[in-house]
Amino acid sequence: MCEIEYKKHYYPKSRTQLLTVLKNSLSLKRYQHLLGVEQAALRLAKLNHEELEKASVAALVHDYAKERTTTEFKKVILEKGLEHDLLNWNNVIWHGVVGAQIIKDELKITDEEILNAVRKHTVGAADMTRLDKIIYVADFIEKGRTFPDAKLARTVAYADLDSAVSFETKHTLQYLMSANKVIYPAAILTYNKWVVEN
Repeated sequence: MCEIEYKKHYYPKSRTQLLTVLKNSLSLKRYQHLLGVEQAALRLAKLNHEELEKASVAALVHDYAKERTTTEFKKVILEKGLEHDLLNWNNVIWHGVVGAQIIKDELKITDEEILNAVRKHTVGAADMTRLDKIIYVADFIEKGRTFPDAKLARTVAYADLDSAVSFETKHTLQYLMSANKVIYPAAILTYNKWVVEN
């Protein structure tokens, strides 16, 4: 059980109130995933000297928009003047990039570092803050993940955060290529920076 109290107002209410909003907005499976990501993010935050409250908020809201409809995402892209190319993608990309806008509007979270961590949690970025990396990795290694090498991914993550970013990025791109799936351009930039250059 997480005992973090929200004192810095990254989220305008308490953690308990945020959990209630999330529980009422999402499926049970998605809600449990958020709790798992928060648990992993808090452990990574402690190991990497990141602010726990900020890691908690970012982890809990990272998939807030995951279950929205295509119509809703496209409406937000158009109404908020987001990058027009986003219309050519899908929920995999939208729930991070467009989801950050939904989080800002609906949950009144305005901290740009938290919103950027949400934007980057699916495909990473060449330039990532410590919080970006923590949410990116925590989403990959949370206890509900059962993919091959999940245990190894956790071992790597809790030993070295940058190595975990590299491991995750390589693993994800290998999967996308083996499945002949389209790769979002930012994911290639993430790969070049964190796998090739490191």
